[in-house]
Amino acid sequence: MTSKVEAVLDALKVTGTGALIGYLPVGFPTLAESIEAAVTLVENGVDILELGVPYSDPVMDGLVIQEATQTALAGGFRLSDAFTAVKEITARVSAPVLLMTYYNPVLQYGVDNFARDLAAAGGAGLITPDLIPDEAHEWIAAAEKYDLDRVFLAAPSSTDERLAQAVKQCRGFVYAVSTMGITGARTDVDAAAHSLVTRLRSVGATHIGVGVGISTADQVTEVLSYAEGAIVGSVLVKALADGGVPAVGRCAAELSPK
Repeated sequence: MTSKVEAVLDALKVTGTGALIGYLPVGFPTLAESIEAAVTLVENGVDILELGVPYSDPVMDGLVIQEATQTALAGGFRLSDAFTAVKEITARVSAPVLLMTYYNPVLQYGVDNFARDLAAAGGAGLITPDLIPDEAHEWIAAAEKYDLDRVFLAAPSSTDERLAQAVKQCRGFVYAVSTMGITGARTDVDAAAHSLVTRLRSVGATHIGVGVGISTADQVTEVLSYAEGAIVGSVLVKALADGGVPAVGRCAAELSPK
C-alpha cells in the first residue's frame, strides 16, 4: 500500500522544497465554486489539498473558517457533496486530496461506507482533528482496507507517549499543531511548532505537516526549513470570501515556495 501524500512529500524533499498544503471548505461559497477554487489552488502552487467537511460544531476552527462552513451548511451542503467534490477535483488535477472532518459525520455515515466512498472518489485519506489514535481502531481498519491515509494531530501539550502513538498510526503525515488554540492567521508561527517537530522526529516521524496560524510566504518558508509540509487555511478562505476564485489563486501563488 502506497501513500499518494507521502510520495508527493518525498518527491519535493528531493528537490529541496517542501509541500504547500492548502485548506478550503467544501461547499463554500457554493459547491461548484469550492471545486473551482480547489483546482485553482493546485494550478497556483498548492501541492496537497485539504478539503474541510462543513460541520455544525467546529470546535477547532477560527472565525473565518466557521463563517465559511456555516455558509456552506446554510446553502444545503450534504455529506455526499464532499465525495462529489473529491471526484471532480481529482479528475482535473493530480494533487492528492485529503478530507478534513470531525469524526461524528464519519460515524453517522458508517466508517466503512465513508472510507469506501472516499476511495472510490479518488481521495487520499482523512485528517481527523478530534479523533485520537487509541480510539480510532475502526477508522484505522477501514483506512487499511481501502488504502487511505490517516492523519492524526499532535499538539505541543501532547506527552511523548502520545506523540509516539500518533506517529505510529499516521500515514501520509503527522499534523503538528503549531500553537495551542483555534485556527486563524497569526503574525508569528509559535516557537512551539519547531519544538514539537523536533519531538516528533525523536519518536520516529518522517513526514510532518505544520498547521494553525500560517498565513504568509515567509512563514511557509520558515516552516518548510524544518518540516515536510506547511498547512495554510484561513488566509485562503478569506481570499475566497473576499475576492472569489481569482483571489484565492493569487493568494496561493504568493504563498508557494516554488
